[in-house]
Amino acid sequence: MQYIPNILFVAVLLIGIGYFAKNVGKLRRNILLGKDTDVSDDAPTRWRNMLRIAFGQSKMVVRPVAGILHVIVYVGFIIINIEVLEIVIDGIFGTHRIFAGLGPVYDFLIASFEILAFLVIVSVVAFWVRRNIIKLQRFLKPEMKGWPKKDGNLILYIELVLMFLFLTMNAADFRLQQLGADHYVQAGSFPVSQYIANWFSGMDISSLILLERTAWWLHIVGILFFLNYLYFSKHLHILLAFPNTYYGKLGPKGKFKNLDAVTKEVKLMMDPEADPFAAPAEGTEEPSKFGASDVMDLSWVQLLNAYTCTECGRCTSECPANQTGKKLSPRKIMMDTRDRLEEVGKILDANCGEFKEDGKQLLDDYITREELWACTSCNACVEACPVSIDPLSIIMDMRQYLVMEQSAAPSDLNNMMGNIENNGAPWPFNQMDRLNWSKES
Repeated sequence: MQYIPNILFVAVLLIGIGYFAKNVGKLRRNILLGKDTDVSDDAPTRWRNMLRIAFGQSKMVVRPVAGILHVIVYVGFIIINIEVLEIVIDGIFGTHRIFAGLGPVYDFLIASFEILAFLVIVSVVAFWVRRNIIKLQRFLKPEMKGWPKKDGNLILYIELVLMFLFLTMNAADFRLQQLGADHYVQAGSFPVSQYIANWFSGMDISSLILLERTAWWLHIVGILFFLNYLYFSKHLHILLAFPNTYYGKLGPKGKFKNLDAVTKEVKLMMDPEADPFAAPAEGTEEPSKFGASDVMDLSWVQLLNAYTCTECGRCTSECPANQTGKKLSPRKIMMDTRDRLEEVGKILDANCGEFKEDGKQLLDDYITREELWACTSCNACVEACPVSIDPLSIIMDMRQYLVMEQSAAPSDLNNMMGNIENNGAPWPFNQMDRLNWSKES
């Protein structure tokens, strides 16, 4: 009978980790639906970017208030996970505070955990106030209605509950240590929960043990729930921010990629000795499709970007098109891409891994042409993103599809491209007249 709690704990742990592993597999499959792209260059710079941006939170603190609050929550959750390791070991082997033998080091760690837990509570409350009372404009955009708004608040509630359970568990443990209860060794320092322990001064030992065990179980089950909830939440960036910053774009932000097939054609036109009827060299065949109209046409890095989006809205708040009332929201571009990718994933699940056309695509069904052509390609969204997401690359790929596959560019743009082809300039003037303006007095 004494091993039943340990067996139950192992079962809960295996179920939680197993479901998480299943979702990770599904996530990996969906991301790899994208086209292959070479991101193996300059590994040292990529590692530095990941350490600076993901671990160091360097782009978060550009906006100090939100940045500092986020750093507190981020550091708190990372460090408090050391305490989760102790809970797991205790749960498997039936021990209690297995690391208590560390002595003063253990006391320091528990005290640090409690202070961080308190700071996390303060930060989460501040985030909730900013979203629901102050109502910052970037959280009120059309794409943030419905589930995105509920998700943002739900994750805050989960974090609050986990921190309160942690402190309640420690407070009951501290009180049991004071009473000399069996199995509750003198260990740890409790700068926050010692005040909560005063609320339990009238409880007997059996009631305190029930309270401590209940908080202990709810805390670890809550952590496993939180871990598995990540897949369905914008907080998936907790895991994906690290690979996403590693695979982020290294070149100049204003540099656009060239299609090999187009480059070859231009070189062919400019080379008077080239044979226009020669067979294409190996590896330079014309692609089956120019640009992107659905998620499978994007690269796997772009799909990783979509899953990494934090929905913080910094990109949209910096977008000049959005600021002037245009329909474009870079955050919505990423959310739409993720939603469409999830829809494709469900089709694969329902058909044993085979994709069957559903009559929908990312273009038009999720992202409108009006949104795509509103973009100024200024890269403000890319610069603002705290986890190196590149909404502009998706916009440009979809524009490329419209222009090269459907000849569906706006009339003004078509006129400009025709003028460049015929006159060598965007304006409808003969090349011989281009400098006439300089002769005017």
